[in-house]
Amino acid sequence: MLDIPMKGSKVLIKGMRYHELEKWVQSYGYRPAQALMLWKRLYGNNIWAHCSEELEGLNKDFKRMLAEHAEFKALELKDMLTASDGTRKVNMSLCLMAMLCIRLSENVIKAADILVDEHGLQFSPRKVTISTSGLVPQIKRLLKESNCALAVSLNATTDEVRNWVMLINRKYNLGLLLGTLREELRLKHKYKVLFEYVMLAGVNDSVEDAKQLIDLVQGIPCKINLISFNPHGGSQFKPTRDEKMVEFRNILAKAGCVVLLRFSRGDDQMAAWRNPGSLAQSPT
Repeated sequence: MLDIPMKGSKVLIKGMRYHELEKWVQSYGYRPAQALMLWKRLYGNNIWAHCSEELEGLNKDFKRMLAEHAEFKALELKDMLTASDGTRKVNMSLCLMAMLCIRLSENVIKAADILVDEHGLQFSPRKVTISTSGLVPQIKRLLKESNCALAVSLNATTDEVRNWVMLINRKYNLGLLLGTLREELRLKHKYKVLFEYVMLAGVNDSVEDAKQLIDLVQGIPCKINLISFNPHGGSQFKPTRDEKMVEFRNILAKAGCVVLLRFSRGDDQMAAWRNPGSLAQSPT
């Protein structure tokens, strides 16, 4: 029996890998070639069909079956926020809740496979980045099964601070997380993990933090992305000053680290939209 995603009583066909779609199509008595034609109309040739009516060139009986048993929409646009500096953020409603939670899971890896499929959207694996707070077992699986890029939210240089700002550290601490990456990346050729480091004034932005970060990433092929914190109501965290971020960046770069620096954009609108995987709240 196929383990395939459902939306109500219908199969969510945009939640299947190609081989799963092929088996599902065959289960209704249709040929594998028709599954490939469907796949190309879902993802290839710039068609990206959203309903059975957009499936030009397919057999009428096949289209009728799809209209009866298949759901095409996996995403719904909920809102678009535009900040005063022109920055835009799109809020999406996803049927695959694991993706909404930004956790590495079967659904996330499956989505990545579709993005890079040669008959699908044909993205380069290096252009598809999966971000995680540090779920060690899922990271190991991703690095074994996919060539897509990996981003890990680090955000601290000690377990004491990371336990506070990222609760996941209480289960998978820095030693385990970084040790896993160091070991797994020995088997990946020309692959670098991206460490995301949100800078919090007075919390993780000292010169000592910069030096500790250099030590932490030793032996791990990586890039470090320094990100300005977007302040929002209810949080006691404050963003690090731009000049201090530059100083922090320079310390890392001088030690030979590959460093990206991203200043905040769209504060007035974006802070209102909070990612479920965002930083823990500062205790009162």
